Amino acid sequence: MPLSASAPIRPLHLAVSIDRPGVRDAGPYVRAAQLAERGRLDFVTLGDTLGPPRRGESRLDALAVLARVAPATERIGLVPTVTTTRTEPLHLSTALSTLDWVSGGRAGWTVEVSGTEAAARHFGRRAAAPADLWREAAAVADAAAGLWDGCAPRSPQGRPVTVVDATRLLPRAAAARHADVAYVRTGPAPAPGAVRAARDDLHARLRALGRDPGRIVVLASLPVALYAAADAVALAELAGSWWADGVIDGFHFRPRDPDRDLALLVDGTVPVLQHRGLLRSFYPGGTLREHLCLPRPAHPYAAERRPA
Repeated sequence: MPLSASAPIRPLHLAVSIDRPGVRDAGPYVRAAQLAERGRLDFVTLGDTLGPPRRGESRLDALAVLARVAPATERIGLVPTVTTTRTEPLHLSTALSTLDWVSGGRAGWTVEVSGTEAAARHFGRRAAAPADLWREAAAVADAAAGLWDGCAPRSPQGRPVTVVDATRLLPRAAAARHADVAYVRTGPAPAPGAVRAARDDLHARLRALGRDPGRIVVLASLPVALYAAADAVALAELAGSWWADGVIDGFHFRPRDPDRDLALLVDGTVPVLQHRGLLRSFYPGGTLREHLCLPRPAHPYAAERRPA
């Protein structure tokens, strides 16, 4: 049954991957981000590119690419993947703070670890198990947060948004501690029950740590392949129904064909959701935290700086 056109009680959040394996020119990334911005999506993501490329494939650094995208866009959030087992806290803090400043407060970062023990060791890490890698990721996130909080001048949005893929249990534990946004990945035939269960488990972990589940945005990360307008409408139906049923706070789309799928998403799926009152038609604020309805983190030294 079609969804009503009544105004939503809470916002529906949308993001999209602009990954393009093998592309070494920044131009296609800029155009993809501009298209996603036209659709008023919350943010775009770009995967980690520090690992060795496969034969015949070239890669660019995600942070550097999105720093190039920043001046060519105005409102959309920019979220590169950062592999913490290859990145020191000071470098991470400096690089992301720079992206946040050049974008006017639109930066985030997806926390990742090396995929294998061998890859971690290549970068000088001695972690022997996935749990150790994620404990190290948490330590890097803690250290980087401390550096951000100590920065003067501070980040335009207080602190760049932290994103964690919480599909698996080990990173879900890290997400419960650190994430502002969490992904739950699905396959081509997404099951709302499994996504809801993962979200409920994450919320329970947050409550156990004393965190408010209302302060985290949980997105279903879906692969999409859109071939015609009818596919775009069907995606809007799925997104609208999952959101209305309280399964998830929004979606992170992973296009199979970046050019074809993103265009149909922006020109087909988005207008249907906007027509039904489920998606905004403008950006109400300027920072990524404002897009996501997340509060600006309080400065830990604010109380000390108040005049007597």
